[in-house]
Amino acid sequence: MLSVLNLGCNKSFIVNNYFTSTIFRKILAALSGLFLTLFLLGHLVGNLQLFIPGVEGQTQFNKYALFMTTNPAVKILSLVTYVSILLHVFLTLYLAIKSRQARPIAYAVSSGNSNSTWSSNNMALLGTLLLIFIIIHLKSFWYEMHFGNMPYQFLDDGTKVKDLYLITTSAFRDPIYTLFYVLSMGALALHLKHGIESAVQTIGLKLPNYEMPLKYLATFISVTIPATFASIPIYLYFKNL
Repeated sequence: MLSVLNLGCNKSFIVNNYFTSTIFRKILAALSGLFLTLFLLGHLVGNLQLFIPGVEGQTQFNKYALFMTTNPAVKILSLVTYVSILLHVFLTLYLAIKSRQARPIAYAVSSGNSNSTWSSNNMALLGTLLLIFIIIHLKSFWYEMHFGNMPYQFLDDGTKVKDLYLITTSAFRDPIYTLFYVLSMGALALHLKHGIESAVQTIGLKLPNYEMPLKYLATFISVTIPATFASIPIYLYFKNL
């Protein structure tokens, strides 16, 4: 009977110890980062409607914005995204502090040696810059959409929708804000490149046969998504000249 109780206590201790361990926090940081990468892809697809010229582009983008702010499923997904951002920020900062206290190793890739890159050694800095960008970005668009004094567009059927298209195109008339957005996408590219590789290694997917394909995939994603995001404000800025 005592052996059974001891076994149960040991299992409970192991489980509790695992969920408070550094490796569990690394896995959560990796999974939340990969989820946010998928979110970026979806967000980018919606924003591509800003390339549609004229009233058609304005209408399509505003319909997209209305759907994203009223659909119940999207609202739940948005809540998951906000939680993921906060979780990712907290965990990565926590792990960065812990690694500095113990040894100069980031959450999956070694640093401080000849094989490390600048981005791998400065993930906390890149993450902080991106957090500043997210706050400013949310203030400029999300806050205005929900709480600001928004202009409206009337659709052909008489429906009145908030004109986020006008707010967005107006924001990118400012060369400083446009430059800030583009430079932030550069930081995102560096963060994604190392982050995806680290996440894949952390969750155990970096197998010898797939190491190079995954590396190429990480490079492709880290270049394509930020570059396409950056092309939108550049296009809108020169369009408005």
